[in-house]
Amino acid sequence: MHFFDADATRTALPFDRLIPALRERFAGGCETPPRHVHEIISPIGEAGGDPAARRMTSLIMPAWIAGRYYGVKIVNIAPGNAKRGLPGLHATYMLFDARTGAPLAQMDGDVVTARRTAAASALAASYMARANASHLLLVGAGRVARLLPEAHRTVRPIDRVTVWARRESEAQALADQLRGQGFNASATSQLAAACGEADIVSCATLSTEALVRGAWLAPGSHLDLIGSFTPAMREADDACFEGARLFLDTDEALQKSGDLLIPMQHGALRAEDVRGTLTTLSKGVATGRKNDTERTVFKSVGTALEDLAAAILVHEQ
Repeated sequence: MHFFDADATRTALPFDRLIPALRERFAGGCETPPRHVHEIISPIGEAGGDPAARRMTSLIMPAWIAGRYYGVKIVNIAPGNAKRGLPGLHATYMLFDARTGAPLAQMDGDVVTARRTAAASALAASYMARANASHLLLVGAGRVARLLPEAHRTVRPIDRVTVWARRESEAQALADQLRGQGFNASATSQLAAACGEADIVSCATLSTEALVRGAWLAPGSHLDLIGSFTPAMREADDACFEGARLFLDTDEALQKSGDLLIPMQHGALRAEDVRGTLTTLSKGVATGRKNDTERTVFKSVGTALEDLAAAILVHEQ
């Protein structure tokens, strides 16, 4: 069995190879059972009386291609880790031979998750963003947001990047980093104005309230929603979906994301309004952008299919 630490996993997943690998796997498909969710509660005495420090959530996400590969990602989320001086999330990925069960590789799950998430957004943009889209607005400055300019530049001529975050210092730090990567990058505190200027607005936050408003978005723009992966989370208001062509990574988004569930509760969105998924787009069954003036929206919640595609790419390199 081969072991890939964070650096080795990252090196094996350049976006110019990862994005086509995702397109191929969405088109080809694989088995992705529902993830397992386990709550692990520590004894009171070991948590120092802090309820958050007692609780850890473990997600087990399997996927396989019959006769080829079987993979499992384990994600452990520990809210009390901030007080311990540790990251709140740890993940690892295990890849096996699907015929014999023999372990093939173990790799850094955090890197796999972050890079496949950014790559899925770029894959969506390859179908939905205008061919000449060059200005990317990042809403958020975290692990995934840092990867989005590089990923999107693989499929569109991204040159200008504007960064907005709740903490202006974090937005400025990311803008400085992106300038070092050759982007014309700057931070902003004016989110409404920045939305109106951007060709692609990409949101990667943990927000529980709408940050982007449909009234701010320019005709012909593409809205990329990454952060809302539970019913309580939201990054876009109802108006973001009005008059826009909506696509999902998988149909599961309709059950998981507050970005979709809340407008549906308000009667502003119907399941029938979804124009396709990354599967139907990759197969050529669905059509993405039809003209340069329409608005498009992509909502992702993540899928074990993406993890498996990335893990196979790491292993086969």
